[in-house]
Amino acid sequence: MSALLEVDGLHAGYGQIEVLHGLDFTVGEGEIVVILGANGAGKTTTMRTISGLIESRGTISFGGRQLNRLKPDAVVRAGVTQVPQGRGTFTDLTVEDNLLAGAYTLKGSPDSEVARWFEVFPRLAERRDQRAGSLSGGEQQMLAVARAMMSRPKLLLCDEPSLGLAPIITQELFRVLGELSDEFNMAVLLVEQNAGISLKLADRAYVLETGTIVATGTGDELLADDTIKRAYLGVVA
Repeated sequence: MSALLEVDGLHAGYGQIEVLHGLDFTVGEGEIVVILGANGAGKTTTMRTISGLIESRGTISFGGRQLNRLKPDAVVRAGVTQVPQGRGTFTDLTVEDNLLAGAYTLKGSPDSEVARWFEVFPRLAERRDQRAGSLSGGEQQMLAVARAMMSRPKLLLCDEPSLGLAPIITQELFRVLGELSDEFNMAVLLVEQNAGISLKLADRAYVLETGTIVATGTGDELLADDTIKRAYLGVVA
């Protein structure tokens, strides 16, 4: 599988505080890759750096194009969109207007794209005229995914999508992400603390600790790793 995203020697942080210390990882075309880590490991910083929100050293290559010096809107136009931690919906806008806000890179009318995502997420269609802030947490997360998909990305970045969701809603969300990846041959880079469900979805995974990758393998390999079980699944060996 050819690499779509290649991250090499990535250093990034905030002011004088370096959070990422030379990360190296790849995401292949149509592949689902999970970065697993506890709070403070650098997961969100990794996503924000790829999205162009944080300056960095090292190389972020996407489809052979270097992303490091691109502004966030140019990163989206290159084919990378992010579902931020905490959903990031525009709470005062309606559901439909949120989707339209995600279509700013599209050429032509976005109506067919809006219709497509209302078919994928019927609950959103039922609430198309409601303010996003009035939706449940699960509905807001579905809206955030649909809005990100409006730009037809080649790579979808998802930052802690299970945060604050009931287990049954999390399972449904991860099922949808897997189906979208298959249907559109879209790569997904997912950062999570929920190892159990995310590793079942993952083709490959990395474990991030204090800004450094300390383990890698397939999702099944890491699920079977005693260290991962103790740290993330609460299993006592």
